[in-house]
Amino acid sequence: MLEIFHNFKPQAILFSLGPINIFWYGLAALIAILTGIFLLNYLTRKEKETQDHLWSLFFYLIIFGLIGARIYHVLFYNLTYFLSKPLEIVKLWHGGLAIHGAIIAGIVVIYLYTKKNNLNIFKYTDLLTLVLPLGQAIGRAGNYFNQELFGLPCQKIYCIPISQFNRPEIYQSFTHFHPVFLYEAFLNIILFILLLLIYKYKKLSFGLITAVYLIGYSIIRFMMEYLRLDVNSTYLGLKWVQWLSILIIIVICSLLFKNKRNIKA
Repeated sequence: MLEIFHNFKPQAILFSLGPINIFWYGLAALIAILTGIFLLNYLTRKEKETQDHLWSLFFYLIIFGLIGARIYHVLFYNLTYFLSKPLEIVKLWHGGLAIHGAIIAGIVVIYLYTKKNNLNIFKYTDLLTLVLPLGQAIGRAGNYFNQELFGLPCQKIYCIPISQFNRPEIYQSFTHFHPVFLYEAFLNIILFILLLLIYKYKKLSFGLITAVYLIGYSIIRFMMEYLRLDVNSTYLGLKWVQWLSILIIIVICSLLFKNKRNIKA
């Protein structure tokens, strides 16, 4: 089974309809979105009002989440390249969506929506972050076909071939690399299962699932950055995404500790 991935060379285009190309990346994103919609619909099947608000939220989150993810990627990953080729900014099918940008945009959208409709913000962030890691795991399949977000060179049976065009200049002589996106997908599935188990305990306070997701994904991302090759800027030996992960963990843990003390008081 692993030998298939070790030898198979994926293509970004799924199929073509005349001049129109359909990309694997887009298909993976579509499946991730539909899976999220299905799960949320199932989890809230007895809450009609909640479902109605989730449908409205999902519409805004898809639009502004994609915009936020793209803007974040453009600004912090390869700004010089996009300034030289501005048309590439709108070509989402080429890849380049940053989850932190989507999360930031999503938080803003959910805050504004719940405030306008006088809703408990954490009830909705809990539901959305519950399904988010599963959607992320599915979406990582698009990275495989786009040959992006891979890691350091390796020759193990589970490592994948990367075309010479997609290899960093200093690694042109290497053929196979760590499938970091696959590692992250696997860890995201574990995180999803953990959140699902937490969700079953209905007596837990709103916001806990959101907190566990933010901490859990920050830990996952912190570890994966040691293998990823797409970002090179570092400070004190850590990439800026790792520093962001540390900041998120500290802030969320502090809020949880403060909330626990307030409950005891």
